[in-house]
Amino acid sequence: MDFYKIFLSAHKGFGYLELALVALFTIALLTVMFGFSGKVNKFLKKTTLFAMIFFHVQFIVGIALLLIFSPGFKAALDSSTLMSDSYSRFQYVEHPFSMLIAAVLMTIVNKKVKTNPTISLGVVITGLIAVGLFAFAFPWTRVFGA
Repeated sequence: MDFYKIFLSAHKGFGYLELALVALFTIALLTVMFGFSGKVNKFLKKTTLFAMIFFHVQFIVGIALLLIFSPGFKAALDSSTLMSDSYSRFQYVEHPFSMLIAAVLMTIVNKKVKTNPTISLGVVITGLIAVGLFAFAFPWTRVFGA
């Protein structure tokens, strides 16, 4: 078995699911934010929880893919082109670190949504920053074509 292809397929498959969860989270967050009461509802709690879980699953699978199975990362390190080549820099530096920060921010948002009965502007901003980092680091052209 080729574990690289298995992990890559899992990473791509969870990526599609994560896109849907981030869209649902954004809709739920904005709905609660623009709602009259600002009270946290079950839909926001569940979408935040599942988005956070899949952020972490994606990150773990991605780190295993990067550090253990990726031949491109090792080649870029050996040839010293990791930061000079824009593709390598995005694929092996910007993508993992942006997703790590987004996962940490989603964990913070999940904790705040879970413990507070109403939503604050800081939680909304933190959630939107996490979504923005996810949107920045998502490889749109590789997934949906050029």
